[in-house]
Amino acid sequence: MTDPADRSETPQSPGAPAGAENADTDAAAVQSRLMDLENRVTEHQDKYLRLAAEFDNFRKRATRERENAEHHGQSVVIRGLLDSLDDLARFAQLDAWNTEVETVIDGARMVEQKMQKTLAGHGLEIVNPAGQPFDPAVHEAVSTSSAAAPEEDHLVAEVFQVGYVFNGKLLRPARVVVKQWAP
Repeated sequence: MTDPADRSETPQSPGAPAGAENADTDAAAVQSRLMDLENRVTEHQDKYLRLAAEFDNFRKRATRERENAEHHGQSVVIRGLLDSLDDLARFAQLDAWNTEVETVIDGARMVEQKMQKTLAGHGLEIVNPAGQPFDPAVHEAVSTSSAAAPEEDHLVAEVFQVGYVFNGKLLRPARVVVKQWAP
């Protein structure tokens, strides 16, 4: 004799109960759904890999473009300084015995002004605060001196070394002597 439990696991015959057909239909639906989900996972994995590769290419391109822009900016500044460099080279060729000192000093001053003008055109500002109030954001006090009156307290008495600001960013503070009032 056969056990009734064994019949439920056997394939359905034409006269079998309707519940067995539903089980086969449910199994087919689950199988179909599983294949659909596997296909979607594969599509998402492919999409992820493409996006990851695209992002990596974007990152490399952005780095390359940033480096190119930096090199271009440097070449523009250097190109602006070439005339001053040529002027300095002419100074090196002067005959020291036949050139007046005033001529050399005037020439050096002109080269300095030319360089400052070129660099100012690229965003460099000179911080020369003689006689101005001391500002610790852009000045560095290297020493103090006595103020003759209370109104001179915290004014810059002397500039040892000018400072520089490039496009709003401090490159080097001005090194100064600050007056202090001592009653």
